[in-house]
Amino acid sequence: MMESAGLFMLLAVAAVMISTGLPSWIVLIGVAMLFASAGAAFDVFPAALLTALPSRVIGLLEHDLLQALPLYVFMGALLHRLPLADTVFRVFSRGMRRTPAGRPLAGLALSVLLAPMNGSAGASAAMLSRIVQPRLVAGGTSVAQSAALTCISSTLGVVIPPSLVLILLGDAMLRAHTEAINFTGVSASMTTSMRIINTQDVFHGAMIPAAMLLALCALVTWLVHRRAPHISAPASTVSRIDIIVALSTTAFIATLLAAVALGRLYAVEAAATGGVALVIYGLISRAFSREIWGEVLHDTMAVTGALFALLLAATVFTLIVRAFGTDRWIAAGLKGLGDNQWLLISIVLSALALCAFVLDAFEMIFVVIPLLLPPLLVQVPDAVWVAVLTLLILQMSFTVPPFGYAVMMVRNLTHQSLDTSKLIRALAPYLAAQIVVLAVVLAFPQILWREDSVPSASPLNISVPDADASEMLSRQLNQNQETEDKKPASNEK
Repeated sequence: MMESAGLFMLLAVAAVMISTGLPSWIVLIGVAMLFASAGAAFDVFPAALLTALPSRVIGLLEHDLLQALPLYVFMGALLHRLPLADTVFRVFSRGMRRTPAGRPLAGLALSVLLAPMNGSAGASAAMLSRIVQPRLVAGGTSVAQSAALTCISSTLGVVIPPSLVLILLGDAMLRAHTEAINFTGVSASMTTSMRIINTQDVFHGAMIPAAMLLALCALVTWLVHRRAPHISAPASTVSRIDIIVALSTTAFIATLLAAVALGRLYAVEAAATGGVALVIYGLISRAFSREIWGEVLHDTMAVTGALFALLLAATVFTLIVRAFGTDRWIAAGLKGLGDNQWLLISIVLSALALCAFVLDAFEMIFVVIPLLLPPLLVQVPDAVWVAVLTLLILQMSFTVPPFGYAVMMVRNLTHQSLDTSKLIRALAPYLAAQIVVLAVVLAFPQILWREDSVPSASPLNISVPDADASEMLSRQLNQNQETEDKKPASNEK
């Protein structure tokens, strides 16, 4: 079955990435071009299909949301290079010094504050491994427990709005929800009453589960460390200026994040404001030097370039997957399972969890989610619920040892010897907390904060066109091209 070629493309990508270590965008483009050549050679789809790539890329890069991507990366580079995070952690630790769990709780609080601004779990892991983990070990925390806290803390940006992962997932959910409704062939009036999910809906839906997860993680951290042997490490010097900087930073970031999460500010505006504020802090504190500024710009350009390359490669990859008809094949397979939402959800979430062991959050959002979620949303139209479950599954997969993305990052960044069995035992309570939150959201989707007009009821009536797959794809590409051609005229107006 040629329709299943897209799954073989995913398997080929995973195999090449694991065996060669090549950048994911190179692997995605290489595999896509190889399968595209085979598809065109065997007349599965016309070779002229590839001429749709320029318009798809141009339409993709015109998206206003992508302006936030380099700004978030810029903030993450500044937080990594400037001493601001170190100052905040020292002040938090000093404020909670009366309990042996003070430093671990301070590290968790720092990650809650800065993880949404860091841009990625990798950036958070690098910052926490440099600032928090050595101080925890110096204060008597075991290497395994400090690594476990760093792992869970570095993934909090996946679920706490308005992180970059949430922003990009919100855009991916908008596209997936639109495709699902178009796939059903519902009428225009029905589509109007059934509002498409947007990024703000994802922000709102993630708030209650994120609060639950943070409360459970804080409880686990306190229970694990409250009776731990405490070593009197040299007290960190905290000046009055440090306290003022830490408190004002906390208030500023909390206000900024709340404004975006509640829809008072756009993500681009907030990211630009945060970047400017960090630059001003670096200038006032004289923390900037020519070397540090060069490192910040280099990190920003390198990570931004890698993300845009990944986005473009994913666009090429998904075009070829859709040309083979794999998306419609998956939709037909899920439809054949009937209307059992629990079965459908469990299958798709299991597939996402398996993919997350090989791919990071951005690769998942750009490559896997556009294939799996549109057919799922046809059968399970509660897009907010599906988005939150996806976030929770991604975060959990990143912290499952020994292959979780955050676990491998922290292991590489930890300079001391780290026993795998001890790390698994240290991570177990945090994984239990994640499972509890996931179970609650699965069992009680009504607890999520959502807009009333976002659909959350029964499956949509599926009306799949009987047209040939290649003809459908050509018609969709022609419609996309007509839309692109009309954009300049509308913009001038």
